[in-house]
Amino acid sequence: MEISIHIMLNKLKKELKTLTNPKKQEIHQRFFKTGKGEYDEGDVFLGLTMPQIRKTCAKYTELSLTDLQELLNNKIHEYRMCALIILNKKFKEEDNKGKIFKMYMKNYNNINNWDLVDLSAPNIPGTWLLNRDKKILYDFAKSNHLWKKRIAILSTFTFIKNNQFIDTIQIARILLDDKHDLIHKAVGWMLRELGKRDQPLEERYLKKYYNVMPRTMLRYAIERFEEKKRQKYLKGTMK
Repeated sequence: MEISIHIMLNKLKKELKTLTNPKKQEIHQRFFKTGKGEYDEGDVFLGLTMPQIRKTCAKYTELSLTDLQELLNNKIHEYRMCALIILNKKFKEEDNKGKIFKMYMKNYNNINNWDLVDLSAPNIPGTWLLNRDKKILYDFAKSNHLWKKRIAILSTFTFIKNNQFIDTIQIARILLDDKHDLIHKAVGWMLRELGKRDQPLEERYLKKYYNVMPRTMLRYAIERFEEKKRQKYLKGTMK
């Protein structure tokens, strides 16, 4: 069985590689900031689309956690993406959710771009921690690690969908002074999602902090507001 599964892993890698698109490779390398000194320095892309990746992954959902770890360790972005797609499915359908959660949280260095985080953080840590102690998310939010911080705030998307808002507010406060644009966007996005369900709560937070929030964070948070109110926030005249 182990040998057949390992053969399956190699088949997956080969199948993904056969879909390589050189033109999209170049575009993805630029778009996902893989250059020297950029946030995803050294990441390697095959240039695949998400439908291509999902269609391919669907054939290999029986891969073991050991094989998925091997994919997560790989420098090729689409391999790591495929591992997370399969992990999402396993987490939803299998009984070893705690083991998958622990594996996920230990792999923050491999979940190292915003698309990888956004695909998986709400589904795995968000779901696992929904009715559990969430201290690990606060530890991640207080770290100096970009992807830990994005995992922390994106995990709260599941809490928001379940009408649990306090952790989003508290983690947003921790990340208020963060310097990275990817954190500004993520926090603003989660505040906007919270506001869809409880706009008065979002506005209580905004009225306290909007004058010191990074501009991108604010713009994302108020995107759905009526234009007159939105302009008041942007101009600093909201009371």
